[in-house]
Amino acid sequence: MKRDDNPMSAANAAGRCTAKSKRTGETCKGPAVSGWPVCRFHGACGGHKAGRSHPSWKHGMRSREWIETRKAINELVREEREIEKLIR
Repeated sequence: MKRDDNPMSAANAAGRCTAKSKRTGETCKGPAVSGWPVCRFHGACGGHKAGRSHPSWKHGMRSREWIETRKAINELVREEREIEKLIR
C-alpha cells in the first residue's frame, strides 16, 4: 500500500502533541497542528486576538500600545529633569 493511498498517513506522519496529562503524566499522542507544538484540543490556533474584540477588554489602559506610550512619556520627563538640573 502506498503512503498516498491512505488519507490518515498525513496525520500519522505529523509531529505529536507535547501536552502532558496532570493525572498520568503521559503525553497526548495526538497529531500536532502544523506550526504549533500542540494539537487542536490543547490550544493550537485557539484564543482571541488582543484588543477591543477580546471578551475581557475593559478600557485599554493596560494594552501594549499604552504601556509603550507611558514608557516614552516617562523617558521624556526624566530627560527634562536632567536638563533642568544642568541649567540650575
